[in-house]
Amino acid sequence: MTNLTLYTNPMSRGRIARWMMEEIGEPYETVILDFGTTMKGEEYLAVNPMGKVPAIKHGDVVVTEAAAICAYLADAFPEKNLAPPPGDPRRGPYYRWLFFAAGPVETAVTAKALGLLAPADKSGMAGYGSYEATIDALEYAVSQSDYICGDQFTAADLYVGAQIGWGTMFGTIEKRPAFMDYLARIQSRPAAKRANELDDALIPKQQGQG
Repeated sequence: MTNLTLYTNPMSRGRIARWMMEEIGEPYETVILDFGTTMKGEEYLAVNPMGKVPAIKHGDVVVTEAAAICAYLADAFPEKNLAPPPGDPRRGPYYRWLFFAAGPVETAVTAKALGLLAPADKSGMAGYGSYEATIDALEYAVSQSDYICGDQFTAADLYVGAQIGWGTMFGTIEKRPAFMDYLARIQSRPAAKRANELDDALIPKQQGQG
């Protein structure tokens, strides 16, 4: 029996957590939840009161939010080298860009998709400032070296790359050369390919329900 459980849906941000689970390479149980039914059922609401995926359980510990799951698992399994160790100066850019992607990037990209970007005269009230500034900063983050922390792939790359991947796929982030080169590097990882294969195989089953 494994003490790791992933709650997900293959057509959700759960794909980010799936990739992270495959990166750590530990056995885990997968619980597939359906939008509007089991995801909002009492059993899962006891895990995540938001009724959203992804979530993980590690023993008795519950973690929700894709960025938090990535950060938690990297620290829970330090031998996998998915985060710079405490005290390492690379820990700064690791946290910086992981949470930049979870905050300003996620918010700005979602707001753009919904037509809800802050007007220029109110941009100071938005954590992301402006959409253009956010995307320029994101380009800077992935242009300084092969990975966020230099030559080491980390959970920050996984999360930042997932945001770029979704954005460029759906047209909310333009396909700048720096973004596409970065995606090519990280999406070629064996764990990324395994995660995609696992989730892609589940999509027909999800589409055939309801």
